[in-house]
Amino acid sequence: MKRVICIECPNGCALEINEETLEVTGNRCKRGEIFIKSELTNPKRTIQTTVKTIFKEVPVVPVRVSSLIPKDKIFDVMKEIKKVVIDKKLKIGDVVIKDVLDLGVDVIITSNKLNEF
Repeated sequence: MKRVICIECPNGCALEINEETLEVTGNRCKRGEIFIKSELTNPKRTIQTTVKTIFKEVPVVPVRVSSLIPKDKIFDVMKEIKKVVIDKKLKIGDVVIKDVLDLGVDVIITSNKLNEF
């Protein structure tokens, strides 16, 4: 039996899961069961970081992935992000890296700071 606190909603349920049968108890909603099964079989995460720019007024801008990525790809995606240097003024939602590592996920800008100077 594995015990985990669910982070899918504000309830913070204390879940227990049988790792052999994937039977879940302790969840107050269906999201808890879905969360823990996904966490054990195919864990995913998000990334929020910064990217360098060529602009001295705004040397870095915040970015994030547009959707969850496999947990085991975090460091690979970060390596790709570190390669980027933005050389044009972008706005919130603009794509910095399209389909990073063929994961079906884009890296996007989360600030309008480049357009404020």
